[in-house]
Amino acid sequence: MNLRESILQHRPFLIAGPCSVESPEQLRKTLALFPSLGIQLIRGGIWKPRTRPDSFEGIGSEGLAWLVEAGKEVGIPVATEVANRQHVDEALRAGVEVLWIGARTTVNPFAVQEIADALHGSSVSVMVKNPVNPDLELWLGAIERIENAGIKDVSAIHRGFSFYKHPVYRNVPNWEIPIALRERRPDIALICDPSHITGKRSLIAEVSQQAMDLNFDGLMIESHFDPDNACSDAAQQVTPETLKLILSSLVLRSKDASPEIAIQLEEIRSRISTLDDTVLGLIAERMTLSREVGEFKKENHIMILQQEHWWKVIREKLERAEPLDLSPAFIRQIMDAIHQESIRHQLEVVNKSK
Repeated sequence: MNLRESILQHRPFLIAGPCSVESPEQLRKTLALFPSLGIQLIRGGIWKPRTRPDSFEGIGSEGLAWLVEAGKEVGIPVATEVANRQHVDEALRAGVEVLWIGARTTVNPFAVQEIADALHGSSVSVMVKNPVNPDLELWLGAIERIENAGIKDVSAIHRGFSFYKHPVYRNVPNWEIPIALRERRPDIALICDPSHITGKRSLIAEVSQQAMDLNFDGLMIESHFDPDNACSDAAQQVTPETLKLILSSLVLRSKDASPEIAIQLEEIRSRISTLDDTVLGLIAERMTLSREVGEFKKENHIMILQQEHWWKVIREKLERAEPLDLSPAFIRQIMDAIHQESIRHQLEVVNKSK
């Protein structure tokens, strides 16, 4: 199949299926409702990269035939994850139409290059998940390696980024990174994987809606007829019936406004632009004062980084988050950026003579 053309024809482009292929019966029971749900691509893990060696690491090569046959039965093409040359060769021989490269593989350029070399001469479609760590260049590099192998049909999947014991997400979305990917590569279709972002089925609908509101082209959602007893990632899989509810609740908003609404929107944006200019001007004034501080520290032989003072500043600003209706994380990010720019100015002043 030509994945890019299919994605352009359907919004949202829907990918669903079990985290891991377990048996032909599991696939039949899970996929039975998929044609009525508008699913355009079936996902199914054959080889599973697990953190611990005693975890279920996939059914292995024999599951490829089950997956391909199950897709034929419902008339929907299938996709699976590959992590090395052997996976690529076996998946292509089995007739898998779409391959994806997982987050644990994308982080390793050597592994991606091995897959790219194995793909030479193939016309298969390939999807590339973001690396586990929030590194846009690694993600772009993996996409480029696959393209350099002659693969014309390449898409990206956003599945969030690792974060130790995050209170909400299994993998933090960090939406600014897929947005930056779209800025750099507007020609690449962008799919969101809310199952891996959330790690829990209760949040999949919410994150799916956020992805649609951020102009993602589609969704990849893990589905299992009996998710609580799935061999892997049980907590983040949903039944086909729940999947139907999630998809039916999506609000698909228009990309473009009518001429009348566009005029009103532009008026608001103009006011925002004026405020942005004011904010930048104030930051520039703030850096002028930072240079004065740098001069004072230079004359009095005072170290630039005053950690205790900085901690005090941060505590004070974070206390203002709720009254200002701003998130503490946002205030911390802004203050850290201002602090780093202030340090840059002070370093220039202190080391000017050198």
